[in-house]
Amino acid sequence: MIKNFTDLEVYKECRQLRINISILVKTKFPLDEKYKLADQILRSSRSITANIAEGFSRYYYKENIQFCRISRGSLNETLEHLITAFDEKYINDEELMNLKTKIDLGGKLLNGYINHLKKTQKPKEED
Repeated sequence: MIKNFTDLEVYKECRQLRINISILVKTKFPLDEKYKLADQILRSSRSITANIAEGFSRYYYKENIQFCRISRGSLNETLEHLITAFDEKYINDEELMNLKTKIDLGGKLLNGYINHLKKTQKPKEED
């Protein structure tokens, strides 16, 4: 039974992604990227879970869905930052592919959650 956003499978998976990215940034990114790429990727990965949490607390399904869509955008933004990190040689191909797999899973789970919310929302009352 889902009582809180922390019970959602999509949140759990995206939280683990956020943790993995945080560790990666702290261990692999050079100091001169601290306020550049490192900051951007940390912000985008944090936005994924933050928007899932915020959407869950909204009273209306449509608002929750909108926050999930923002979260999905943050997933893709995070992937772009990871590709940039790969291009700059901060991470290797294996690290990029591992994180891309996690991002893809997060996207699938988000899409499933959005579809669930769409099916669950009450139909519009007819006038």
